[in-house]
Amino acid sequence: MDLLTQVCNVLLWAGLIKLLQMTLWPSLRQTLGDYAYPAAYPASLLLFALATWYCGFFRIPVVLALLLFILLGIWGIRRGDYWIPGIRGNLTWDAVFLVGFLFALAVRFTNPPINYFSEQYMNHAFIASIIREPVVPPLDPWFAGGDLTVYYYLGHWLMGTLSIATGIPSEVAFNLVPATVYGTAFVVLYALGRLLLDRYRWLPLAVLLIVPPSVLWSLAAGADIYQAFQETNWIIHGARVEFPVFSLILGNVHAFEMALFNEVFLIFLLGFAWCRWGGLDLRGRGALALLLALSIGSMPLLSSWDALVYAPLVAIFLLVLALRERDRSTLMAALFVPAFALALYLPYYFHLEPAGIGGIGTGFPPTDPLAFLAVWGGFLALTYVAVARDIRRSPFLLAVAAPALISGYVALAVILVPLVYLLVRRERSFADLLCIAGLAVLGFCEVVYLQEMLGGDYSRFNTIFKFYFDAWILLGTGTILAAAGWLSGRRPIPVSRWLALAASAALILAPVALNIEIGRGLLGIEYPPAGYHTLDGLAYLDATRPAEAAAIDFLRTLDGDHRIVEAENGDYGYYSRISSLTGIPTILGQRSHELTWRGNGPWYTERPADIRAIYEDPERSLALMEKYNATLLYVGEPERERYDVRLPDQGLTLIYDEGGVRIYERVG
Repeated sequence: MDLLTQVCNVLLWAGLIKLLQMTLWPSLRQTLGDYAYPAAYPASLLLFALATWYCGFFRIPVVLALLLFILLGIWGIRRGDYWIPGIRGNLTWDAVFLVGFLFALAVRFTNPPINYFSEQYMNHAFIASIIREPVVPPLDPWFAGGDLTVYYYLGHWLMGTLSIATGIPSEVAFNLVPATVYGTAFVVLYALGRLLLDRYRWLPLAVLLIVPPSVLWSLAAGADIYQAFQETNWIIHGARVEFPVFSLILGNVHAFEMALFNEVFLIFLLGFAWCRWGGLDLRGRGALALLLALSIGSMPLLSSWDALVYAPLVAIFLLVLALRERDRSTLMAALFVPAFALALYLPYYFHLEPAGIGGIGTGFPPTDPLAFLAVWGGFLALTYVAVARDIRRSPFLLAVAAPALISGYVALAVILVPLVYLLVRRERSFADLLCIAGLAVLGFCEVVYLQEMLGGDYSRFNTIFKFYFDAWILLGTGTILAAAGWLSGRRPIPVSRWLALAASAALILAPVALNIEIGRGLLGIEYPPAGYHTLDGLAYLDATRPAEAAAIDFLRTLDGDHRIVEAENGDYGYYSRISSLTGIPTILGQRSHELTWRGNGPWYTERPADIRAIYEDPERSLALMEKYNATLLYVGEPERERYDVRLPDQGLTLIYDEGGVRIYERVG
């Protein structure tokens, strides 16, 4: 794909996001005032996801959802809501969005390949499947005959429908997703800074850019950037630790990464409610409650792990707000928001059938305190500074750490001290509330974990992995806001517009200058240089596996309800690649993922055996293909390596034969 085409794709994608944002902006202005413009970025994406989701549910074209935004735009024009001075006064918000968008775009431009390490195949498969057949529930590309009722997929749905609306292929859209998330998150965090801070309002953006102390230590010891990230990734025994900038560079486009923009949007809405609720009329409070419900209601479908954190936090926040305001409308909002949030995507819950969480586990050995501090030491240091005066006034509360210390849970003791001091404060800022929430999540992870398929040393793998990411946003944003508040009380440091422009340019250019490579470091995967500086995530295939690249292009041209047979060979290898890169469902993709989603059952051994028989037993091939309604059979180099390929003489029509790749279609 040439550079000009890629530039056009970026402009189309960004143009659609801007169109959605501008059409919704006037509708939010009466409630959010000056903050309607930045809030319209995430709110419009969530509204577009909701509208397209119901289009898919009722089996009508998802592009019809654009009519809603076109009507909003026409209504705004007729009311005179768009005037040049008003738009010009909001260009700063667009600039902030653009900095985050271009920064993440530069990261993906230097690391575009979509390959089998980590979760890239899975997430591209979901997006490609939705683009190919945008129905609700979406088809599971790795389990022919199944759908994604076993997983949360709204982020993939949103990005897939944006791709459909713009006509941008999935391999480019995949690398535009992080730019969308970062651009939207940047503008919302800047809005939060403007809402809560007198100076240094850009500082909350740092939560998406800073790294744990362990990364700095590794760099000082001579590691390169990617090695330093990886060492932190596995620093806690039996778990993974990811933070936003590492997730961006890794480029998985995982559900919790796509959900980041909604996470910070919800924090902004809560902050706005905390500061401005009392000044809103009944209509304004109702509109803000609707936005809260839209955000929290979308969360279980974007990333259910986020919902497990934020649903109780929002419920507690609304209760505290109701107790503070002591009026009927606030109490009604506290009841309305969770009810409407649940009703928003009600059909999703009727469809839902995952293997799920098996309960709550306890008694896991304590986290190594040094490893814990290597991740959280920076934020914790700021929280201890924040409560230092409280400690001097009431030192006896330090005793709260004693039981944890005696039982060997040193990390928990470190968490409990600032948590208790923040809780007993008579007056709390919004930054305090965020710190309390973040510390509570960390404390939860020390005491209990959610039981899943993984066991033994890895019993709390996902609890740490997903909840730590949420804690990073909560505690990180809270401590940064607190630090910015302290700095605001000191002598201001003059920051000129030119300095801000220079810092923005440096941030955007940094990924290209550093040129961090991930595939080589993780699994030793070799890519040609031409595969790196592009937004086409499959460009490397043209050089490394041209026959497969051509076959994938051919398969994408096929219309109809197809299912394909391809080799299956576990996880994180060059298998399941055809379904992953085309979105055409296969009999079985990466087996352990399906095991996590669906639980153990006869399929676990039956489907791999049936796939082998299709390739090796000509007498059973057609019957087994019919069993799974498979219409296509793919034979490439991995299939020949995995199986002794012997196909029937009749019943299969050869429809593609190039470069050693053969594709057959079942007759009848």
